[in-house]
Amino acid sequence: MTQATADSPAKSWYLYLVRAANGSLYCGISDDPQRRFIAHQKGQGARYFSTSPAVALVYIEAWPSKAEALRQERLVKKLRKGAKEALVASYNSISPCDA
Repeated sequence: MTQATADSPAKSWYLYLVRAANGSLYCGISDDPQRRFIAHQKGQGARYFSTSPAVALVYIEAWPSKAEALRQERLVKKLRKGAKEALVASYNSISPCDA
């Protein structure tokens, strides 16, 4: 495993939520959430989408390391659906100028 140096900063990791066709939310982490979402749409990766396809990447949250992203994923997975929906709503209410 390589360490980050002043010339090569540490790679960010992302927690993401994907909406499935049945309305459920899938939580995962990736170093490239857009690429991972495309894989989910193609039916690659998580078996979660074998019964209900991935339809939208609805939430992304950056973390400075994989370990921190994993910790956050565990916390988000424990949330009730209403709390996850609140995360999605707050993310979608941010205008591009605010980000």
